[in-house]
Amino acid sequence: MKKTNLYAGNGSVNTITSTYAGEFAGKYIAAALLSGKTLNDGAVTIKPNVKYKEVIKKIASTGIVANASCDFTETADALTLTERILEPTELQVNLVLCKADFRKDWEAVQMGYSAYDSLPPAFSDFLIGHVASKVAEKTEQDLWAGAYDGTNGQFDGFTTLMAADGDVNDAANNSETSFTSTNIIALLGNVVDSIPSAVYGKEDLTIYLPTIALQAYVRALGGFGAQGLGAAGTNDQGSQWYNMGNALAFEGIKIQHAPGMPADHIVAGEASNLFFGTSLMSDHTEVKLVDTSEILGDQNVRVIMRYTAGVQYGIGSDLVLLTLD
Repeated sequence: MKKTNLYAGNGSVNTITSTYAGEFAGKYIAAALLSGKTLNDGAVTIKPNVKYKEVIKKIASTGIVANASCDFTETADALTLTERILEPTELQVNLVLCKADFRKDWEAVQMGYSAYDSLPPAFSDFLIGHVASKVAEKTEQDLWAGAYDGTNGQFDGFTTLMAADGDVNDAANNSETSFTSTNIIALLGNVVDSIPSAVYGKEDLTIYLPTIALQAYVRALGGFGAQGLGAAGTNDQGSQWYNMGNALAFEGIKIQHAPGMPADHIVAGEASNLFFGTSLMSDHTEVKLVDTSEILGDQNVRVIMRYTAGVQYGIGSDLVLLTLD
C-alpha cells in the first residue's frame, strides 16, 4: 500500500491511504491478465516485458540436402526468413464507485461511523480483485475473438488474425452451423485431418475448443453422439462419466477449453506457436485505487488500471482453423 500526501489550498495536508502502485500493483495486473483460463492453463506461450514490439522470426527450408562435392555449393533458396510482429495494445480501466453504495453491504463498521468514512482495507482488496477478474475475462475473450479498431478496448485475437491469413489451414465444416453432440466428432476429425504432418505428434499440439463445442464433445462421449459411440458412452457411465476434472483428448491430441473463443470456431496448433504479449512486468505498469473524497469532497473511489496485451503466432501454415457456416 502506498500512502500519498496531497496539499490542500489552505496549506493542510490531506492523506489518502488507498492508492496502490509499484510492485504491489504489478501483482494485481499479473493476476488480472494471467488468470483467464487459456493463459492460466499455460495453453499458449506468454511473453512478458514486451514494451513496444517484438519480432517473431519464422524460418522455412526446402531442399537443404544435396549430393556431396569437394566444394561449398550453396543451395539456392534453401532458407527463407520472414517475421511476424507481436505488438501489444495499450489498454486501460477507469471506474468510479460511490462509497455510499457499500455502507450497508460491505463491512460498514470498518468504514467508520462518521459520515466522512474511508474505504475499508478488506473492501479495497475485494474491489481490485473483482476488477482484475473482469479484466481477465475480457482478456480471455479478446485473446481469441478480439478485433482492434483503435477505440473499442480490444486487440486482434487469434481467430481474427488466422481468418485473414491465407497460410492457415482451413478445416472442412461440413456446412454445419452449430456444434452438436451428433456432429462434433466428425468436425474434430476434419480438424485433425488438416493438421500438417510436420506438426502432428508434437508434444504441445493442442485442439482449442469454445465452450459450446466442449459441451457437445462431453455429451457425445457420454453416449449421446453419433459415429458409433454407443448408448452407454465412455466406460459405460453415460452422462456421469465427466466430472470437470478429466483431461480430455481427441485421437491422442490434447483438448483445451478456450472459453473466450467464438462459438463457431475451433483452432488447432502448437502452444509454442501461439504467443500472448504484455508489458505487465515493465516499470510503467500501474494499478491504482484512489479515494477522491479528500480531494474533491465527494464520496467516490476511482479504479485506474493501465496495461498492454496482444497476441500473435509464428507460423500460420502450422495452424488449423475451423469456422462454421
